[in-house]
Amino acid sequence: MDTQSGATASPIVYVIDDDSSMRAALEDLLASVGLAVRAFASTRDFLAQPVQDAPGCLVLDVRMPEQSGMDFHRQMRDIGLCLPVIFMTGHGDIAMSVQAMKAGAIEFLSKPFRDQDLLDAIQHGIEQDRDRRRRDAATVELQDRWRSLSEGEREVARLVVQGLMNKQIAYQLDLSEITVKVRRGSAMRKMQAQSLADLVRFAERLGM
Repeated sequence: MDTQSGATASPIVYVIDDDSSMRAALEDLLASVGLAVRAFASTRDFLAQPVQDAPGCLVLDVRMPEQSGMDFHRQMRDIGLCLPVIFMTGHGDIAMSVQAMKAGAIEFLSKPFRDQDLLDAIQHGIEQDRDRRRRDAATVELQDRWRSLSEGEREVARLVVQGLMNKQIAYQLDLSEITVKVRRGSAMRKMQAQSLADLVRFAERLGM
């Protein structure tokens, strides 16, 4: 996977539909509004190419001969593919739509659909993916900060976020209160926490 871009890169829309005329129409539509698009005839063709490290979404046909869009959507979780999905179908019904939305799809469009409905859904999907990427990047940065702490600083930080006072931490770790204060201050600086509330929030995001 290309990792040179990230949340600020230009978005890419992926289209999977076995109907060549539909693929061509969607490529023209998306190109007309300045969106990069990559179209594939099957999920197998899609998986054969690397997904770029850029915000995007997947426009996915429900019924295809090799693998249905619904089945592929379920498979995406297992292979770690996090693209927001917009389903489209010429054979949809209410039950199928409900099933798709419960599975996490952001839209379910019945063919023929209005171009603007698709474009609106794609824009929503791209923004959703950008937000996820920003959150993921922030979490990675927090993990790097946490790894920069010494083991002693981590011990103190864990007890600080549990609400223990310096004196209690010193007793529990068999340290002097001065040592606890020094380690606590160092941990706060390395974590870039301006307050105890910041440190608690960071700890929650790290799953501590």
